[in-house]
Amino acid sequence: MKRNIKALFITHAAIIAAIYVVLTYFASILGLSNGAIQVRFSEALTILPFFTPAAIPGLFIGCIISNIISGAVIWDIVFGSLATLIGAAGTYLLRKKTKWLAPVPPILANTVIVPFVLVYAYGVPDGLPFLMMTVGIGEVISCGVLGMTLLKCLEKYRNHIFGS
Repeated sequence: MKRNIKALFITHAAIIAAIYVVLTYFASILGLSNGAIQVRFSEALTILPFFTPAAIPGLFIGCIISNIISGAVIWDIVFGSLATLIGAAGTYLLRKKTKWLAPVPPILANTVIVPFVLVYAYGVPDGLPFLMMTVGIGEVISCGVLGMTLLKCLEKYRNHIFGS
């Protein structure tokens, strides 16, 4: 039985990572996944730790792969992915409080961390307060609006998709 649970955990994490990569690539094609205002459709997946802890490594690995294939610099690969990891872990920790808190940790983590990456790794000259605002707006759209829409859609099927 434990073997099946472990296999299911790894499978869920791998599927989430793969979906994250595909959604980031799609947003990249549309020019939405990089820059001051980032609307990564994949960030909507950061609500998945509300349903399963497998989403935490899945999102982290998906973000690493996405950043690598999109040509991000090493600091973005490291700290951008850590922001996603922190956000995912925060969502998991808050899952029993209320579903409305699910998008808050990834919004906060990315709003604080990503602007530093943009300034210090890419030399974006707009200044930290402005970038925190623009990245925050993108995260509210991605995690808050799209993520909560996804959460609402998955809620009904949570036991079928993620187990009980």
